Amino acid sequence: MDWLPDFAAAALAAILAITLHEAAHGYAARALGDDTAARMGRLSLNPLRHVDPVGTLLVPGLLLVSQLLAVGRVEVMFGWAKPVPVDIRRLRNPRFGMVLVAAAGPAMNVAIAFAAAILLHPLQGPGTDNLMDWIESFLILSLIGNLVLAAFNLLPIPPLDGGRIVGGLLPPAIGVPYLRLERFGLFIVLGLIFLLPMLVPGLDPLRSLVGRVVFPVARGILDLTGHSG
Repeated sequence: MDWLPDFAAAALAAILAITLHEAAHGYAARALGDDTAARMGRLSLNPLRHVDPVGTLLVPGLLLVSQLLAVGRVEVMFGWAKPVPVDIRRLRNPRFGMVLVAAAGPAMNVAIAFAAAILLHPLQGPGTDNLMDWIESFLILSLIGNLVLAAFNLLPIPPLDGGRIVGGLLPPAIGVPYLRLERFGLFIVLGLIFLLPMLVPGLDPLRSLVGRVVFPVARGILDLTGHSG
């Protein structure tokens, strides 16, 4: 059971990241004129309101078990929460309102990453207390995990947030057809994560995203918040 504390830290970090990400979409939509999420009871910080049986439980669970049985470690995880309902027609400015609502989720994740880095500051140095070590591990996972979630969601593929941002910023004649790619978006994302690395050895977009974007940004956040080393 030595893995249990690490699993608990990772699970808590993921739950907070996903819950606050989805809640940010709902609060942004309400601020911009759409109260759909509030009326449907989805404007909530309760993680259970955002659980998708397939995307939050089944797919990550299968990936976790299959990788542990096959290679003894977890190399990639993938899943999704139940999207907060947004009716862009109710937004005061539907086109640019959609852009702001979509950007709110990744922005929340970046804010959480900054908060985790700030809270890490007093924990610098060698630790001797198990609880403090666990808190440090949780904060590090929160920092990295939230940046991974933000970067992934900003990929310009509908229905990811980045796809909706791009679709809203493009001229309508191009943006509307672009947003119609949403019906194929999940298959495109799955292909990039799982199929492409198998077809083209050495080409792994998810690893590249983490190595070339997430880690440098995390290092920059740590520097900005006064961490040494």
